Amino acid sequence: MAGVTVSNLVKTYPSGSRRATDDVSLEVADGEFLVLVGPSGCGKTTLLRMVAGLETPDGGTVSIGGRDVTALPARDRRLSMVFQSYAIFPHLRVRENIGFGLTMRKVPKPEWESRVRRAAALLDLEDLLDRYPAQLSGGQRQRVAVARAIVVDADVLLMDEPLSNLDALLRMQFRAELKKIVARLGTTTLYVTHDQAEAMSLGDRVAVLRDGRIAQLGPPMDVYDRPAERFVGGFLGAPPMNFFLATVHDGRLVVDEQRSLPAPAVLGAWQDRKILVGVRAERLGVGVPDGLTAEVEVAEPTGAAVLLTVRWPAGELKVQAGPGFRAAPGDRITLTFPPGPCASSTRTPPWPCRSAEPGRHRGQPFGWIQMLRYWTLLPWSWRRIAPVDGPSAMLPPVTPLISTLSWTFTPFHTTVMRAFSVFVPAAS
Repeated sequence: MAGVTVSNLVKTYPSGSRRATDDVSLEVADGEFLVLVGPSGCGKTTLLRMVAGLETPDGGTVSIGGRDVTALPARDRRLSMVFQSYAIFPHLRVRENIGFGLTMRKVPKPEWESRVRRAAALLDLEDLLDRYPAQLSGGQRQRVAVARAIVVDADVLLMDEPLSNLDALLRMQFRAELKKIVARLGTTTLYVTHDQAEAMSLGDRVAVLRDGRIAQLGPPMDVYDRPAERFVGGFLGAPPMNFFLATVHDGRLVVDEQRSLPAPAVLGAWQDRKILVGVRAERLGVGVPDGLTAEVEVAEPTGAAVLLTVRWPAGELKVQAGPGFRAAPGDRITLTFPPGPCASSTRTPPWPCRSAEPGRHRGQPFGWIQMLRYWTLLPWSWRRIAPVDGPSAMLPPVTPLISTLSWTFTPFHTTVMRAFSVFVPAAS
């Protein structure tokens, strides 16, 4: 097994007016499962193909296991790949498809048989070895493609949207199988998808790409709970994060003349300033007395919950209510917003920061804050202010012991909290 290091990768297609990947750098640890997720055209497949050796970068380097492979052909990189279209041979039986890579390597027949049977057993294909692809279901064909990739014992496994051709039920089933298989193998894996559910459920870490750049990199729940910018909050999550404007005034977030919410204590510095607030649908309380009034526009029962689209003075909100909640279009309901966690936090945090420094991906610690990242035994009840396009800034929670305020003004700052996100413009 081996780690993967991508340094300052740049790729521009001849017919393109912008870069497909724009100075992308990241590290994948040995045995890590990293998911590249983003909308169509964000550069995730291009990045994967450059790691695979199927595309040549205009600039930057790719290293696998500490070895620079940028100029090496794909066959010499000791990796395997699962393609979106399966790419299994229709004229070969399942066993011959699985063993195709071994055949190309001229592996002796006894070893060839042993490794093919081992891969088939791992993916529950033992009873299908003598069938042709036309006799298989979509899920079985996908398992054949994965078996062919893992049978060669490559250092790195690359997967390019391997589940996108499956229906919803098969996709969910195979997702769980795939996670177990990769965990058992311990192979370093790069996985590309546009499906946020796959990204959240499969990866040890998630890299969210936008316009050829990494918008945010981190553990799935950290990225979900603490988005570094509005795009990440709006892209991850079903439904996406709600956003609305409010003004900070005397400890309240004022939405209009009649409506206001309690403001987190960290926002005191933005007195009488307009900010952008983000809140997840599942964080909103429904039907609680003394809440803010909203009108239901659409109610969508999903079985495990009821998704409401409601209208209030600040615009439209998505609200996730319990499965027993009943509402019809035109009904008026009350909403409660999560209180700012800083107001009740009394625990001393570590506070790693985000960096948007040129040449470094967001999520890297820097400066004196680097030593604090190792305080892993302390409760993670910290609050962060991180900029979108400037040096990092951080604000710890107000506690009896700590009332420190430290930030660097930039054109735009982002305060992101576990339940309640506030995007704050800095002073001009």
